[in-house]
Amino acid sequence: DKGTAAFHDFDEYERLVAATSSVDATAHLIVLLGGEAGLRCGEMIALEWRDVDLGKRQICVQRSDWNGQVTTPKGGRLRYVPLTIRLAAAFRDHRHLRSPNVLCQDDGQPLTRQMVQYRVLRASRRAKLSQDGVHILRHTFCSHLAMRGAPARAIQEVAGHQDLSTTQRYMHLSPAAVEGAIRLL
Repeated sequence: DKGTAAFHDFDEYERLVAATSSVDATAHLIVLLGGEAGLRCGEMIALEWRDVDLGKRQICVQRSDWNGQVTTPKGGRLRYVPLTIRLAAAFRDHRHLRSPNVLCQDDGQPLTRQMVQYRVLRASRRAKLSQDGVHILRHTFCSHLAMRGAPARAIQEVAGHQDLSTTQRYMHLSPAAVEGAIRLL
């Protein structure tokens, strides 16, 4: 079903972010990358420090890791995503020289999908959330933007949706869109 997608409401998301403090700094960064930048799991794993521009407060999403194979992101093209203040701070706190990859193990090896998923699962359990997994964070990102009145085209751009119909799955959440339509009358 490509109808609606499950997501965390604002309070649940904040509980999840808070719960990452009892997991580790990497879990905190993972949750913010998904919930405040909309990255897919493979995009998180393939993100390199050279893609992070803290001066401009943006990241360039230009590669994705699928089972160890690094390719272009799912939409087939790179995209730039502005950083929230909280995500920029998390990047500063997480800075390391172990690897060119942002997310890596202590020995510099990249994290696997299972390692990323495990951290999110642990944080979800500690936040007492039933919805777990990494991809719900991406849905949360898109849903929160729609609920705050972001235009569909802007959401499409930062999420890297190839087709606007994918973005439209979130637009029913936007009360501003309905009110704006009525004001046209």
